[in-house]
Amino acid sequence: MKKLSLCLIVKNEENSLDDCLKNSKKYADEIIIVDTGSTDKTKEIAKKYTNKIFDFKWCDDFSKARNYSFSKATNEYIMWLDGDDIILENDVNEIIKWKNNSENCDVLMCKYVVSYDDQFNSIFEYYRERIVKKSPQLCWQDRVHEVIVPHGKIIRNENIKIFHNKKQTNSSERNLNIYRDMKLKGEYFSPRNQFYFARELYFNGYIAQAVQEFKKFLEDEKGWVENKIEAHLNLAKCYCLQKEYDMALSSLYASFVYDLPRGEILYEIGNVYVEMQDFNRAIYWFKLALSARPETEKGGFVNKDCITFLPALQLCYCYFKLGDNCYAFKYHKLSQKYRPKDAKVQHNENYFKNLYTKKQPN
Repeated sequence: MKKLSLCLIVKNEENSLDDCLKNSKKYADEIIIVDTGSTDKTKEIAKKYTNKIFDFKWCDDFSKARNYSFSKATNEYIMWLDGDDIILENDVNEIIKWKNNSENCDVLMCKYVVSYDDQFNSIFEYYRERIVKKSPQLCWQDRVHEVIVPHGKIIRNENIKIFHNKKQTNSSERNLNIYRDMKLKGEYFSPRNQFYFARELYFNGYIAQAVQEFKKFLEDEKGWVENKIEAHLNLAKCYCLQKEYDMALSSLYASFVYDLPRGEILYEIGNVYVEMQDFNRAIYWFKLALSARPETEKGGFVNKDCITFLPALQLCYCYFKLGDNCYAFKYHKLSQKYRPKDAKVQHNENYFKNLYTKKQPN
């Protein structure tokens, strides 16, 4: 059986750490907790699961903190989690199954589910390097949006899922400020750093600057294809916020040179045409999005809503705007199949109930 060390870096996780660790002793042979400055009951909760709790003075460098946690691990393999991640019982069993099999690897890639419904059905997911063999070569890189660059024998396990259970949205500019500090100090920006810097600018509302930084990233031939596709998507969203719809469409179409069109791209093209009030063209692209397949094996971010619920909802709206209630109702029922409790779906349901009630003969 493989021996597994579980490593976490945490800060003020009292509301989530119990959920994260409650199943940990079933699969982890050792639990390492590195605290970066908690002022709540995080350490008290951690003590329920391990006595290997270490302090790390925060220095705006996630990789240093994670590498420090890895340095405390004593087993052949190391698994990492965030303090607000959770592992369901079925996934615990899959980890145990992996530990018991004879197949060795250097990196085990597992699905990271960062958005899901109330039945834990995945909406937004991507693969991450979740378990690695203890090795100096397999270490964390980058101060923010840290990563272990996989090498050696890499296996993807689609059966092990880690659910990110973030209970509140962090609206601070913490990550963006780290990138700004790197810029100020003249630190090297890899293409990956450049991509995430642009994305942080976009997420924090610095749209004009985000446009320039996304362009700079896309001009570098060394960037990862999946990041380039997402950069075109986010750049298009920036252009839409500036009401530059032709530029948005050009950015989205430009992503086609890298690979087959992603569902997220097809859906966003439809959204641009909705903004332009061109509902017939929007319908064309939303229908294409509905027929797309999720490209989970490519390693990029996959939002399954963009090929299921969201285009169905938008098709309902487009046909309504064109005065075709028959087709609007058809796609309303499809969106209802995906998300019956969604507020917009329930609003549409009431609309159609009232519409067809009024058409009933006296």
